[in-house]
Amino acid sequence: MWAKYDDWQKDVRVPGAVAKQLGLPLFEPAMVLEGGSIDVNGGGLLLTTEECLLSDVQQRNPGMSRREIERHFRDYLGIERTVWLRNGIAGDDTHGHVDDLARFVSADTVVVASEADRSDANYEPLRENYTLLSDTGLTVVKLPMPRPLVFAGQRLPASYANFYIANGLVLVPTFNDLNDRVALSALARVFPDREVVGINCTELIWGLGALHCMTQQQPR
Repeated sequence: MWAKYDDWQKDVRVPGAVAKQLGLPLFEPAMVLEGGSIDVNGGGLLLTTEECLLSDVQQRNPGMSRREIERHFRDYLGIERTVWLRNGIAGDDTHGHVDDLARFVSADTVVVASEADRSDANYEPLRENYTLLSDTGLTVVKLPMPRPLVFAGQRLPASYANFYIANGLVLVPTFNDLNDRVALSALARVFPDREVVGINCTELIWGLGALHCMTQQQPR
């Protein structure tokens, strides 16, 4: 459930229905946490942003402190360490989802969006996040940003970091941009055992999300 929209009444019933159908236990941590707001390495490390989970804007969990959020991550997700980045990309209506910003590609390697144009709104926030990640001891690989995409006067959250990892495959959003090939090549290097496939998301991004936003992984 995501706190921005109020038409969540049917969404909130989905976990219970799925758990009943599959015969699985259902955990209710009393916390709003949409999938795009975190990324994990499968080994106890989690990425998120202060903009999404700690800001008063689009507040998900009023009154819940950083320490309480980290405790929920530990208790329900087995997280030993949370890496807090600052802000997400321009145009992101989720107010800081990390899946447009930085993603694990292995237990010790993360890719992070990077903007080369100093005049772009993303330049300073992405540079700050790169610095924060560089201090974690992880291997950090930069992904370029596509040129700004604007629809009806609104900046869209176009990012190559919004890829989806499947079995033997990585689906990557592309935007008819010169940096499409650069991003695909960078991801192919960090996913040597998977086929990296670009999918044109120029029209999909009008909905303010791309491939990772519209999918949900499940166990093999």
